[in-house]
Amino acid sequence: MSDSTPFVLILYYSRSGATADMARQIAAGVESMPGIEARLRTVPPVSTTCEAVAPEIPEEGAVYADLDDLRHCSALALGSPTRFGNMAAPLKYFLDTTSSLWMNGALIDKPACAFTSTSSLHGGQESTLLTMLIPLLHHGMVYAGIPYNETALLNTKTGGTPYGASHVAGSRSDRSVDEHERALCLAQGKRLAKLALALHAMRQEESA
Repeated sequence: MSDSTPFVLILYYSRSGATADMARQIAAGVESMPGIEARLRTVPPVSTTCEAVAPEIPEEGAVYADLDDLRHCSALALGSPTRFGNMAAPLKYFLDTTSSLWMNGALIDKPACAFTSTSSLHGGQESTLLTMLIPLLHHGMVYAGIPYNETALLNTKTGGTPYGASHVAGSRSDRSVDEHERALCLAQGKRLAKLALALHAMRQEESA
């Protein structure tokens, strides 16, 4: 990845793999647009056992995010499974460490979106997306959902909301992302990339 190439940070927490799969689909949507790249990052789990320490590098999958990933990104896609209609604690814990970025206005005017996976159709998809939206607004980001001109939003019988991409993983968390859910992930990634390129160019002009 070139240091000069703008990138979309796709930051997620995944327990059973569904949210990670969605992250990869969103990344594919981002990279369908020329001139921008996707950067996949995750966060370590949190533990009630104080002595528990996560390895610095995960055994598999995306590496752990740091604040520089957020500071230098041109856009952010934030993903989490639902926990009682809320984002998962590991992602919330990471976001709680971003006050230095807030104080410096590092994320102002950068586009952002959210995505989620739930076990059941009515398991808190939209409320989970809204909980991820709140800190993004506090950072001054420009939130981008999914408009209804995406036909998969009208045809899906499982995941997919105007607030962001979603997926129904099933009671055993073993249901794969289906064609409509995948189409919405791709569309959300592509839209985020378009907005990122436009707003990145605007910021470059303002700083020139």
